[in-house]
Amino acid sequence: MRYIRKIAFLVAALVAVVGVTSTAEAQHTVGVFGGVGTASMRPYPKKEMKSIFPAFSAGFSWRYYSLPRYVGAVGVDVEFLQRGFQYGHTYTSTYDDVTGLEQREYHFYKRKFNSIMVPIVWQPHVYLAKNHVRLYLEAAVTFSYNFGGDYSYEIKDDAGDYDWRVERDNRWNYGLAGGGGFAVLFGRYELGFRARYYFGYADILKNSNKYYDNGTDGAENPFYYNPLKSPLDNLTFNITFAYRFNKDGFDEWNYKPKREKRQKKNFNFSESSTGAKSK
Repeated sequence: MRYIRKIAFLVAALVAVVGVTSTAEAQHTVGVFGGVGTASMRPYPKKEMKSIFPAFSAGFSWRYYSLPRYVGAVGVDVEFLQRGFQYGHTYTSTYDDVTGLEQREYHFYKRKFNSIMVPIVWQPHVYLAKNHVRLYLEAAVTFSYNFGGDYSYEIKDDAGDYDWRVERDNRWNYGLAGGGGFAVLFGRYELGFRARYYFGYADILKNSNKYYDNGTDGAENPFYYNPLKSPLDNLTFNITFAYRFNKDGFDEWNYKPKREKRQKKNFNFSESSTGAKSK
């Protein structure tokens, strides 16, 4: 929790500075958001996996809204995000009496942990209903730091806090994110809904080329050899609430591109012929 308090304090200080220094024409909003979603991992080689639900998320956002020629808004989020996965580490086999085919019932190992996620966001959008409704898409580059968490087994008593190890675990991750949503604008406030998918690129477990001897591992690590690839994914659904600094609205609402005046030049054939004769 001390990490969350530090992040919250820094964001609150940033918001205060922006609020004091912004002029009446500032095209900025600050907001908060929160919600639930799913968390999963994409191991390679492929293994029997299952998503975790619910995985909670909450955070702060800042946006700068440009004129239409720059298309939409840019901004940064600071987010607390729960991540994790469920891995079918063992199974029970039964066989069909008629076909003789094997049917497997998997027993899952579950790991859940926390991340401080920082998406750098680009948000193209359009306004409807006389600027009272905003529809938008999102694309983001993400950076995150992982900490804390626990693990458990379905059919074993082993459970407890996860022991992070430098030779096995990656605390720092990066990736991409995309999504979309809408917001209803009333006065200087926005209330909306957003869906976002986080597509991880970095591995949460260092691959077997870097980490090959897990003889000292405890029950917290069910992989005999770590996967070659183990990126993380999250799908989140959030309620968003934001405050706009400019009470008069955004400049783009009243922006009208200037039309260049084209000068028409008439070609006089008589002048052309006269000039030719004089020569």
